[in-house]
Amino acid sequence: MKNGSIIGIIGGIAVIVMVLGIVLTFNQESDVIEVEDVFDKEIRPVEIPEIQEKLDEIKKIVDESEYTPLEREWITSGPFQVDRSEYAIGESIFIRMGGIEEKEKGQIAIYRPLNATHHKVYLTIPFDGEDKSASNTYFTPQINSKRGICSMDDLQGEWMMIFRGTDYSNLYFEINEKILPGTDVSIVC
Repeated sequence: MKNGSIIGIIGGIAVIVMVLGIVLTFNQESDVIEVEDVFDKEIRPVEIPEIQEKLDEIKKIVDESEYTPLEREWITSGPFQVDRSEYAIGESIFIRMGGIEEKEKGQIAIYRPLNATHHKVYLTIPFDGEDKSASNTYFTPQINSKRGICSMDDLQGEWMMIFRGTDYSNLYFEINEKILPGTDVSIVC
């Protein structure tokens, strides 16, 4: 009887294990996710008025601030040249110095307009023909409270370059009201 009851217990355990295996197999969640087939469906854009208004505003700003640099003219006074006669706010002014004689030594004094009749030194650039007979440089006029340039109005107008230590005539260029995209024109003082 011992053998019969052991076989019965083993058989019962086997049946319970099989039943549990079947139940667990059917109750397990699948790792497979069904995906809706969207390739055959038409995607329709949803228009949101706030987004369209913002896009229109950005387009207007881009249209108003369209920027195209002017062609280079290379205005000359002796061995000194400036690349244009007119610049937008934020543009760099390029200066070429070539063929400076050994005995020539001085400074390029760049003056910004204060009003219709007065100017103020913005920058000086030394030159010495004994050191170098040719070089290139540039500067970018910017709003700067330390220089007393508080707004765009302080940059606009006719600027001049005087060649101290020489008899070369002055060069003139203008900074107009156009703004180079990305230039900070916030009032600082």
